[in-house]
Amino acid sequence: MRVLVTREELVARVASLGHDAVLCELIRVEPLGDDPVDARPYDWLVVTSRNGAHELARRGVTANRIAAIGPATADALRSHGLRVDLVAATHSQEGLREELPPGKLLLAAAENARQDVLDADFMPLYRTVELRPDVPEADVALLMSGSAGRALAATGARMPVVAIGPQTAAEARSAGLEVVAVAVTHDLDGLVQALRSRSWSSPS
Repeated sequence: MRVLVTREELVARVASLGHDAVLCELIRVEPLGDDPVDARPYDWLVVTSRNGAHELARRGVTANRIAAIGPATADALRSHGLRVDLVAATHSQEGLREELPPGKLLLAAAENARQDVLDADFMPLYRTVELRPDVPEADVALLMSGSAGRALAATGARMPVVAIGPQTAAEARSAGLEVVAVAVTHDLDGLVQALRSRSWSSPS
């Protein structure tokens, strides 16, 4: 089976399942600043993506406690030597809201991140630019964000997709894409497992 992937690190994982992995980048991340991030006036710094973790590390961050939306974000923070004090069991802002103790929060995330869930101040770290590549033919695409789903739909491609989580799935459906599976754990391992578990009718 031919599988469209949007990040290079997925190529080997998909190929290990016996599929033909085709790389097609659909989004580009643009930093919104270079100044150090001082989150010490807040009880918690909330990080909701791997890109956010890398941007905080690049700029230099100081925080009292850091909460991560899921294991992939936590791993990205730890890879830069940053301590993670809380990882949401349910990998969503709603999950974080249920688990975070009372306190003042700073949400550091993408420019277009959801801000209607957590009672937090907001710091945009980067913007996501949707690309318009020539999309190669594939039997299915693996989507890691809603912005990637919107970008894929905007190219006119209409292949079925596997989403990394429910928010990505909802945005993909809104863009007119058919979501055939959603990862149980909202990380790369979960995405690959969703691809592995799906019963496919197309030839491999």
